[in-house]
Amino acid sequence: MMNEKDKNLPDNSRRDFLKNTALAVAGFMIVPRHVLGGRGFVAPSDRLTIASIGVGGKGESDIANFFKSGKADIAYLCDVDEKRAAKTVGNFPKAKVYKDWRQMLDKESKNFDAVSVSTPDHNHAVAALGAMQLGKHVYVQKPLTHDLYEARVLTNAAKKYKVVTQMGNQGASNDGVRQMMEWYDDGIIGNVHTIYSWTNRPVWPQGIPWSTNKAEVPKTLDWDLWLGTAPQKDYVEKLVPFNWRGWWDYGTGALGDMGCHLLEAPFRVLDLQYVSDVQASVGTVYVDEFKQGYFPESVPPSSHVTMTFPKTNKTKGPVVVHWMDGGIQPERPEELGPNEMFGDGGNGTLFIGTKGKMMCSTYGANARLLPLSKNEQVKVKQKYARVPGQAEGHYAQWVEGCIAGYGKTQLSSPFEIAGPLTEALCMANLAIRGYDIRKPRTTGTGFTYPGRYVKLLWDNQNMKVTNFDDVNQFVRRKYRDGFGVGELV
Repeated sequence: MMNEKDKNLPDNSRRDFLKNTALAVAGFMIVPRHVLGGRGFVAPSDRLTIASIGVGGKGESDIANFFKSGKADIAYLCDVDEKRAAKTVGNFPKAKVYKDWRQMLDKESKNFDAVSVSTPDHNHAVAALGAMQLGKHVYVQKPLTHDLYEARVLTNAAKKYKVVTQMGNQGASNDGVRQMMEWYDDGIIGNVHTIYSWTNRPVWPQGIPWSTNKAEVPKTLDWDLWLGTAPQKDYVEKLVPFNWRGWWDYGTGALGDMGCHLLEAPFRVLDLQYVSDVQASVGTVYVDEFKQGYFPESVPPSSHVTMTFPKTNKTKGPVVVHWMDGGIQPERPEELGPNEMFGDGGNGTLFIGTKGKMMCSTYGANARLLPLSKNEQVKVKQKYARVPGQAEGHYAQWVEGCIAGYGKTQLSSPFEIAGPLTEALCMANLAIRGYDIRKPRTTGTGFTYPGRYVKLLWDNQNMKVTNFDDVNQFVRRKYRDGFGVGELV
């Protein structure tokens, strides 16, 4: 662990790093051999040296899977919670440990090739971009970003800095997605016009008031660093390490947690890109016999979002995508038997075409045509290469891609795919959030969400909702002073 005196960068160093990281590449010192792969060259080594940001929980399993590839060296570990990171630190005793990712990038950038980011959603973009601007390949947990604007920035940055990228929606490497692509390309279900995806999540508290009971910060947790880009607030119990997902300042609700797993297949099969419009209905919380709960800081307990995507080169017209969470499910298709599993029970995705239907489970797994008897009858030629190891191979695929260098191999969820997918989810969350500035109702008591009662029209080029300006404040949030990277460019 670093010395206490090294906990924070000197003011001038931090200021320069935060405000001028965009200049870091232009003024980068002699490029070490480790980063040659990020410049389109084949690195002279067949191993990848990784620095990891967020090494407990999901970060722990991410790091373990990189290491299992047999070609990754875990050299640097960064986490704001010593207790949460302890197991991973113990597993890699030779790795140097940091608490502040900014300090790690500033001091060690010449010594590693790639960065994995497994922090809460609100800190994904700044950490990933800081690494990319130094020429580092990046692996970022889902959802790629917290905000629409951040997703667009990271998508463009991957091309600008020519680095190998992958989002952590490992189901993108499963065979099921490729099987559905082959069925669709072969015309088995005709032209798809409607999609349903659903999840039984959240499995954390949502639709609740923020706690008024200030708690003591655990001695092993640096609360200021955990907050990162988010507004300053007192520490409260049970927010860390998991329940932050239900709060807009840090998480993106069930959509952010599961949407990248469940909607990745429609994006790949139909080549979807950006939403043209979105609308939502949400579950409400009972307070008393006269009022519904209004908790603008918290994601609602359930939602049904309808998104329209423009025609693509794989569809004959627009595609309507329905997202349902909180246990809400679409009507069972008539081709499915009364006792046959719909999706995997709690989660699934259904494609409705002009000639038939197909569905899959979470992570695009267990792809099957409807009725299920059709799967024994239909055979199509394999068109898309499978990923060795499928979902587990998602990690090794990125490691191999980084070693080969930018543009040399095909990845399952590079930012060119993950970025637009994340933007769609963030756009859906605009409709769910639906303007959380309190406004009195015209009659009675309480407050309302006027943005939930309209269809939000999206100007993709200018990145703004054109018919309800109030929600545009959530397209690009403001970072807390000292925890951004200047202007995301």
